[in-house]
Amino acid sequence: MTLEAFLASLHIVAILTLVVFLSSEAALCRAEWMSEAVVRRLARLDMIYGITALVLLLTGIARIVWGAKGLTWYVSQPLFHVKMTLFLVTALISLRPTFTIRRWLKTLNTTGALPAESAIRTARQWIMVQAHIIPVIAVVAVYWARGM
Repeated sequence: MTLEAFLASLHIVAILTLVVFLSSEAALCRAEWMSEAVVRRLARLDMIYGITALVLLLTGIARIVWGAKGLTWYVSQPLFHVKMTLFLVTALISLRPTFTIRRWLKTLNTTGALPAESAIRTARQWIMVQAHIIPVIAVVAVYWARGM
């Protein structure tokens, strides 16, 4: 039971960390605030967000493998599949702003140019889509945890 609580705690910490860094990206990714420092900070935040998403996935896998319920229980739950599908969709959506921000950083480093307002707006929209899917994942997890 101690291992289960430890794995669940790590998973929750990863979720909260993910939300913090995605929220920070959403807050900073605004045309009116864009500067060299913001581009660099966005790149750093996005890297931490990506690492946190990986930690979230790994802690979830650890719960499946070493947790009390086991793989058979997890894969027999329909809401588990909904949650994993939403997580995968969010991960795929996150690639677009990640590649965009990396491109901005590369351009900044080579030419000193900042991103165009339209590019910033588009990246923010994709970040916000992720930010709106994550609470849905949490709601699915709550219903799943209560056996619904």
